[in-house]
Amino acid sequence: MQKIIDAHAHIFPDKIAVKASDSIGAFYGIDMDSDASGASLIEKEKEIGTERILVCSSALSAQQVESINDFIHAQCEKHPEFVGLAAMHKDYDNFEEELDRVIAMGLHGVKFHNDMQRFDIDDPKMFPIYKAMADRHMIVLFHMGDDRYDYSAPKRMSRIAQEFEDLTIIGAHFGGYRRWEESFGIPKLPNVYYDTSSSLPFMGEDMSMPLRLIDRFGPERFFFGSDFPMWSPKQELERFMKLGLDNETNAMILYDNFIRVFGLERV
Repeated sequence: MQKIIDAHAHIFPDKIAVKASDSIGAFYGIDMDSDASGASLIEKEKEIGTERILVCSSALSAQQVESINDFIHAQCEKHPEFVGLAAMHKDYDNFEEELDRVIAMGLHGVKFHNDMQRFDIDDPKMFPIYKAMADRHMIVLFHMGDDRYDYSAPKRMSRIAQEFEDLTIIGAHFGGYRRWEESFGIPKLPNVYYDTSSSLPFMGEDMSMPLRLIDRFGPERFFFGSDFPMWSPKQELERFMKLGLDNETNAMILYDNFIRVFGLERV
């Protein structure tokens, strides 16, 4: 039986899990599959037997950074299957101390939602944060490519990947939510990876675009992701399997690549 890791899921404290899910849905104009609590995520992942789940939550202000990171750490402690990413904000001053703190907590990197946080990926103000992360061998996950904004344009991620060659980058949504042709056009870079989340429903019935992107950048650079609570993991896995990839490629994207890049032990 194929092992599965979900490399893109959002969780929020129970008291705001419904509100947070509704807010995400309003931002994209899409009905959410679930509330965004950790417990709901666990139940949804049981439907496909997910072994590990990458969880995150974005800080919309500098004041939220520490409380979000405390929450993600607590959830990872409660649920050993969770692999956590920290939050960070462009206006957070003591970022080096906070990065050290989240590393000590066992978190693996940082998630930025550039469209909601409203800053360009390649804003020079972010360079000290990226350097600090690269120096600490942390991973950064960028929301990518919303065609309503230019904050997360694929070309911006490409610039940062070339400027910070030691920074491991994951470009969510095949590197460009609704901007996949632009994603296809950026260089193939050794420090850039991609996830499959929140894209397959919009990429056309023939699935030529996801297959082109996987071929362009190599299946060794992709992770499966659901983008919970936007979609159910089961629903996204069904869509992914319709790509018709061979068993070896499926194993890489669904499990092996994540284990390798995040330096985890196989179970």
